[in-house]
Amino acid sequence: MNIILLGPPGAGKGTQAQFLVEERGMVQLSTGDMLRAARTSGTEMGKIVADVMDRGNLVTDEIVIGLIREKLESDKAGGFIFDGFPRTLPQADALGDLLAEMGETLHAVIAMKVDDDAMVARVVNRAAEAKAAGNTPRADDTAEAMQTRLKAYYKDTSTLIGYYHAKGTLSWVDGMGSMDEVKAAIAGVLD
Repeated sequence: MNIILLGPPGAGKGTQAQFLVEERGMVQLSTGDMLRAARTSGTEMGKIVADVMDRGNLVTDEIVIGLIREKLESDKAGGFIFDGFPRTLPQADALGDLLAEMGETLHAVIAMKVDDDAMVARVVNRAAEAKAAGNTPRADDTAEAMQTRLKAYYKDTSTLIGYYHAKGTLSWVDGMGSMDEVKAAIAGVLD
């Protein structure tokens, strides 16, 4: 089963993806993780990624699709979880084309509905907890940074909601519940 998890930063996509990895044997394809791994891999694609990133440029959609292709070809697990990709309509089209070319299907797109104010409070609290524990909080764990990330998410990704709704693959889950409640809601979509 191949799925996309959509949701703003801090919605819990990574946490829920880990549950799916552990319980269903799925492979999480996080583009950020894939780019970092490729950069240090020494492969031809890795050298391209390192060159682009070292110049301070953004990695192109074609490169990301190439990395996803490599993963799809090398790992036939219990399905794939696309986390952080696609973010735009051209990326969604490219992913759809790649899956079709490889004889794969996108089974579900799960959008995590959250409260933006609660997301901002969550990262501010996370920063305060880190400081209280004597740790340095993440640089982007501020109200201002989170609001900027939320705006960018909605600007870039909101069109995907309609796109996948029209394809009949979109389902909503309440991302504000407990981890177990969200996990159960996702299982309800997948089963």
